[in-house]
Amino acid sequence: MEHHLILRVVTKLLVGTIILFAFYVQFHGDFSPGGGFQAGVIMAVAFILYGLVFGLDAVQQVFPPWIVHKLVALGVLVYAGTGIWNMVLGYEFLHYGSLNPHHMSHGQHTGIIWVEAGVGITVTGVMIAIFYAFAGRAPRLGDDDW
Repeated sequence: MEHHLILRVVTKLLVGTIILFAFYVQFHGDFSPGGGFQAGVIMAVAFILYGLVFGLDAVQQVFPPWIVHKLVALGVLVYAGTGIWNMVLGYEFLHYGSLNPHHMSHGQHTGIIWVEAGVGITVTGVMIAIFYAFAGRAPRLGDDDW
């Protein structure tokens, strides 16, 4: 394990930077290209990179599978909850103007942020869950069979 020292140090430096960039893409998605889906994939990449370098057990200590599953449900709940809240207020599903009826453009901005957050949370959870599923499988071939 010591022969991967440089890779491990660089990964530890990159993970924080990748997460910070994911937040940048998330919160600037309504003004520039990007948003929830792209930010979710970038956020998941940080944890997947950590898992590839340090192993599945290490990344699951940082981000346990039970949290990943709850994250997927939370993201869907935020997205759908935003739409349902609009319906409760008497508007159409995902009609963001209802979030601030006195200033519709502020309501639009708030609604977009909530929906994109829901998408980002869901995509992060799903991508990490897929990685856990594939990385946790037992290999069919042994190392000597290659």
